[in-house]
Amino acid sequence: MPATITVYTLATCPHCNHAKDYLDEHNIPYDTVSVDFLSGDDRTRAMDTLRRLNPEVTFPTIVIGETVIVGFRPEAIEAALKAAG
Repeated sequence: MPATITVYTLATCPHCNHAKDYLDEHNIPYDTVSVDFLSGDDRTRAMDTLRRLNPEVTFPTIVIGETVIVGFRPEAIEAALKAAG
């Protein structure tokens, strides 16, 4: 089973868009959490999770299996995908 991939983003973040474009171009399925579009309890939960994964709370934060990648770093994405099997 392939690793679950979640990308935490902001709509105004160009690096977030580059990360999603990269995954789309490589036909890599992922879930997006658009933090700036959330409100109330959903936003609180997402921010709590994001702070646990990336205390700096920067975007994008990409989670591939157990690996957390901060920023758009294609080589790190490839390495995490290979490690996840």
